[in-house]
Amino acid sequence: MDLLLSARPGRGCTVVEARGELDMATAPQLRDNLQQLIDSGDRQVVVDMAGVRFIDSSALGTLVVMFKSLGEVDGRLSLAAVQPGVRRVLSITSVDRVIDIYDDVHTAETDISTSGGVPRGQ
Repeated sequence: MDLLLSARPGRGCTVVEARGELDMATAPQLRDNLQQLIDSGDRQVVVDMAGVRFIDSSALGTLVVMFKSLGEVDGRLSLAAVQPGVRRVLSITSVDRVIDIYDDVHTAETDISTSGGVPRGQ
């Protein structure tokens, strides 16, 4: 299955909507999309995962790499609306301990706009 990505301005962040599967074939597309946002100056990025039903280890690696890339420029990568199966994978691999995960995009935007983009717990 293909991966469809679209970006839009959010409240205090850029929201990237992902639809499809995040796997070895599509992880480079996600990485390139997020890197373009970083290169253009975006620092607060929320990936809306409502349309993602599958994620593999290469996509997990991509999320962690992009989380670190944003951190290096004082930015933040967050995930929102993560489906139960994907959330289990994030939990089993402890990625959910590194990357903030929100129940929905609105909650992520609210947290980012009220915290000034500083990740929770920092």
